[in-house]
Amino acid sequence: MDRGEDSAMTTTLNKVPQITIYFWIIKVLATTVGETAADLLSTRLNLGLTITSYVMSAVFVAALIFQIRANRYVPSIYWLTVVLISVVGTLISDNLVDGLGISLVTTSVVFAAILAAVFALWYRRERSLSIHTIVTTRRELYYWAAILFTFAMGTSVGDLIAETINLGYGPTALVFAGMIGLVAFVHFVIKADAIVTFWVAYILTRPLGASIGDYLAKPVIAGGLGWGTITTSLIFLAAILLLVVSLTVGRPNRIEQAGAAA
Repeated sequence: MDRGEDSAMTTTLNKVPQITIYFWIIKVLATTVGETAADLLSTRLNLGLTITSYVMSAVFVAALIFQIRANRYVPSIYWLTVVLISVVGTLISDNLVDGLGISLVTTSVVFAAILAAVFALWYRRERSLSIHTIVTTRRELYYWAAILFTFAMGTSVGDLIAETINLGYGPTALVFAGMIGLVAFVHFVIKADAIVTFWVAYILTRPLGASIGDYLAKPVIAGGLGWGTITTSLIFLAAILLLVVSLTVGRPNRIEQAGAAA
């Protein structure tokens, strides 16, 4: 990237929200909806994985176009895109595992490799993985590609631990919650690199949300609470809507020095 582009970015609005406690709460809620909504559409409504994947992918692409075309962070558009990419990421994993019979170990490793490649390409091109300067279309595309594969990988890893290792949905959620707590400790107390700890925590929230969704929605006989995918999805969608509406009154995120924050 040349200096002219860096200079042009100094007054551009960032396309990603500030990282606050609300960001993390909505992120976990969205990942939970991604798990339960995918199951609801493909199984409970009898659409099947293939049709559900086509429909949700089309809706996600439409939302992503609106997100990319926006010239600033718009809470409603951004979080709608996150919810939809969560569903699509879940469906990608489910199609490979349930549809094609690929093992969870294989999908977990493959998605991790793809995610690492996305990060490597992003860093090679932009020299930073900071989400505080998502101010160009290219950076935003890297950002959403990374998020897509955090969701896909998180789904596979969460299912692998909960089902293959037979730990159970509730204990699995506690394991990932503890891991996120450890990352927070490393970030705030040990003062580890903020960008690294952010992405590690972001990746871990996906299996956390997936495990929470499964624990709430799965029948008691399968180790869940038996709420069902409809009830769980509606409750979490309502919570997301409430928080997003409250955030729309906030001011957009401006960047004083994009080059300094990168």
